[in-house]
This record gives sequence, structure tokens and C-alpha cells, in this order.
Amino acid sequence: MTAEQVFVSHAPADLETVQELFGPIRNFPFGVYVAMEEVEPGRSRHNLEGRLRNSDVLVAVLTERAASNQWVNQEIGYAIAKGIPVVPLYEDPADRGGYVDRVEGVEIDHENSTATVFNLISRLRSELAPLGALSVPNWYLQFPCNVDGCGTPITLDIDDSQKHLWRMHEHNEPLEATCPECGSTYFFDAATVAYLHREDGSNG
Repeated sequence: MTAEQVFVSHAPADLETVQELFGPIRNFPFGVYVAMEEVEPGRSRHNLEGRLRNSDVLVAVLTERAASNQWVNQEIGYAIAKGIPVVPLYEDPADRGGYVDRVEGVEIDHENSTATVFNLISRLRSELAPLGALSVPNWYLQFPCNVDGCGTPITLDIDDSQKHLWRMHEHNEPLEATCPECGSTYFFDAATVAYLHREDGSNG
């Protein structure tokens, strides 16, 4: 799944919200291109067409500000025309309309960002599933052990269903990955896969 790309279309004023929600998602080994992060100073979003054209999913952040933003509307229309799946991420169901009016999306809950990120991950897992798959694909995180002098590559396999991951979150059961070299264990939130803490091993 390393070749997949997700393009995030949003109004400029929503950049901070987008960065907060996509922070944990960027831990996954696929590209996340946030529109206003990709625009160089003094340049327009015209230059993002290549990013959008090569994306596997477009996440459209639909807020009251985005409703009147011509770039968001055009990027959605471009994705629809090119057959790129669109995932609406909206503050209010009324913010959806046109081609995405009936598309399953994710509501932004500003009081519970964990639930929002979890639901967004669920939709992305569904959209990025291999063609013909009977269930969600296995996902993973890869990172180097950050214990001084170690640096061994570690892989956290995520093969549980989203339903099971949410139950783990509710019961404060984290995901775990252990360094095969020094024995240190890393813990991640099961819902968002955000890093929690590390317990040093005894092998080093």
C-alpha cells in the first residue's frame, strides 16, 4: 500500500483543522497531500493538478468556508470526472451537496477528534482496499527504534477490523510493537494509531 496517495481538498482557512485531523493518519505508509501545504508562496493551486490526478482518494473537507471556495468545488468536480473516489469530511450534513450529496462521508466532531480520526481511517481503509478484497486490508506503521544507539526498523502490523480497534480504544488497550534488537515496546492508540509512549527493554 506504499504507492497510494490521498489528496485533501480544503479551504485555506481550514488548514489548521486539516493538519490536526491528519496528523496521526500521516503515520501510515501512503502519501497525504494537503492542498495548502503543497502550494508554494506566490503560486496558485493550478500546480496541484498532477497531485490530484495521481491520487487514489480525494478527501473533501466541507465546511461553510469551503462551500464558497472555487478550488474545493473544482477539485471535487475534477476527481469525479476522473473516477477518483471522494470522501466528504464535513462539519454539517448541509455542507454536502452536488455530486457528494449521497456519498458516505465522515462528520467532524470538534468535541471528539479521536472519533473523527477513527471514522476517517475507517473510510480510507475501505476506499484503499485491494480490488475484490473480502475484508479491509492489513495496514502497518514502520519506524526506527529511537532508543539511543539502536535505530532498528520496527513494524506495527494492523490487521484488526476497525470495530475491534474501537473496542480496544474504549477499554484502553493499546496496539504494541516491540523492537527485535533492544526489546523496547512502543504503544499506540488503537483508534487513531497515535503514538502513546515507550517502555525500554532489557536487551540493550
